[in-house]
Amino acid sequence: MSKPHSVAILDDYQNVALKYGNWTPVEKYATITVFNDTLLSEDDLVARLKPFTIICTMRERTKFPASLLKQLPNLKLLTTTGMGNRSLDIRTANAQGVVVAGTGGAGAATTEHTWGLILGVMRHIAEEDRNTKEGGVWQRTVATGLKGRTFGLIGLGYLGQASAKYHRRKGLTNCRIAKVFGMNVIAWSPNLTAERCAAADVGFAKSKEELLQQSDVVSIHMVLSSTTKDLLKAEDLKQMKPTAFLVNTSRGPIVNEAALIDILKSRKIAGAALDVFDVEPLPQNHELRKLDNVLLSPHVGYISDENYGAFYGQTSENVLNFLEDKPVKVLGPNQGMLE
Repeated sequence: MSKPHSVAILDDYQNVALKYGNWTPVEKYATITVFNDTLLSEDDLVARLKPFTIICTMRERTKFPASLLKQLPNLKLLTTTGMGNRSLDIRTANAQGVVVAGTGGAGAATTEHTWGLILGVMRHIAEEDRNTKEGGVWQRTVATGLKGRTFGLIGLGYLGQASAKYHRRKGLTNCRIAKVFGMNVIAWSPNLTAERCAAADVGFAKSKEELLQQSDVVSIHMVLSSTTKDLLKAEDLKQMKPTAFLVNTSRGPIVNEAALIDILKSRKIAGAALDVFDVEPLPQNHELRKLDNVLLSPHVGYISDENYGAFYGQTSENVLNFLEDKPVKVLGPNQGMLE
């Protein structure tokens, strides 16, 4: 006897979705298919996803604009990890009778990864690891120290892990970590105030130019939107010190990618550490893969065992609750793709 529902779990790169969620109860009602790759062509996505009544997405790996959703007539439930996903057109989904549900998270993976990248690029860890394993020159590079340097945060809200009492109670914040290393901390964003900086115990940069000119490490913690796309253009990157490093664990398009490649190629800054890109997965022949002054990771900043446990655990709960007509963690239209 065929089951009334079919579930697609998308973009499970590490093939761990079934491990971190409890899908056994779901199998009573639905067949489950796991996909480990990302399709970029909308036609290919329609061909793959059209039969499914439930689709489970991971963060923003596959985008669901109106044009795609309108070609999925069988879809009844669309889930995402996190309580917001700018790659989903939730208004269109709701208009078609599709419920959109999200999950919470756990841990401080992005903050931890940010500092892994900072230490990695400034201490040349990947280069020295490769050099040591390949029998190259012993002690090839000279690290840049953190003590006494200036750490510049672009964004001081939730994504910056640095503001207000909520994050102070958690203890692990970018500001606290920077100060443990003996760094000075300043922050800027388009709507940031001196009062908010004072509450977070960080210096207030009055302008983007001031932050870029003063910082030895610039770390981005902003939501991608129409107003933050290309927030750092060529003229902005030229404001940075030639000894400075840029770190991006937020979203690739916040920094103009072509401008960043140019400034890295010309070595107008010391280097960059990037976890996010304009196109993901990063194309094999991409220019960033060829540069020796950039440290790359494949958008894994939010990934950890505890975060995956929350993501896939609550996703499987949402699916089961939907199938059993119980409440799910519903997302509203403003938590999805902005108009």
